Amino acid sequence: MERHWYYIGIAFFGMINGMFHPLRVFSYIFSKILMSVPLFGSEALIFYFSSLMTATATIILAGIPAAIYERFAGIKDDSTVVSLWIWLAGTAVLTIPALGNFIRIGL
Repeated sequence: MERHWYYIGIAFFGMINGMFHPLRVFSYIFSKILMSVPLFGSEALIFYFSSLMTATATIILAGIPAAIYERFAGIKDDSTVVSLWIWLAGTAVLTIPALGNFIRIGL
């Protein structure tokens, strides 16, 4: 499988988790407190920013096991297929709580 399909899958799982995670209310409250002035107090912009923040956190957290694998395997260049699978599986596991809302609401 080509590398770009891994990245598309990682971004898809991150997007689903960012939009539909049940605990995203904490991200929204945090964004409302800190980003109210820079985002002009727009509820829609704050909502989208909190979704982006949750999706980014998902992708970063899922990349940690892949980075640890690359460190112990001694990989110095680009990511290997194994590390991309680890990263994809990590995002899929972190997205499990959001899948119920995604299936119920739909995209």
